[in-house]
Amino acid sequence: MKEIQSDIMFTISLEDYRVMAKHGAYDFEHLEDQPFIVTIKVQITDGKVNEDLDKTVNYADLQSTIDDILLDSKPIRLMETMAEKMIDRLKSNSLIKKISIRIEKPNAPLPHKGGLAVVEAEWTK
Repeated sequence: MKEIQSDIMFTISLEDYRVMAKHGAYDFEHLEDQPFIVTIKVQITDGKVNEDLDKTVNYADLQSTIDDILLDSKPIRLMETMAEKMIDRLKSNSLIKKISIRIEKPNAPLPHKGGLAVVEAEWTK
């Protein structure tokens, strides 16, 4: 099979992945599951994909990263910390040149009804 060579930057995403987990700044948030909605976008620029999964980023790896951080860890107080942990895990993949993460917390304890709590983080090699 002929190799595909280009200067194309590919963006691979897992968007709006909903996870029920026990995290938050307040102790009472660690008692019951609440929704977190995560979007991860990574960019690769290798340009030689050639139908080879090892030369790109697997969506399943993005989902597993979220699961490991949100489902398989002790309670995390800040969404910023969640994003940092996800970036730390993903940036070890040498193919990834840029990572963007958005974490939404629809049921965040706010003083008044309305609004959506969101943290976004970005890392570039």
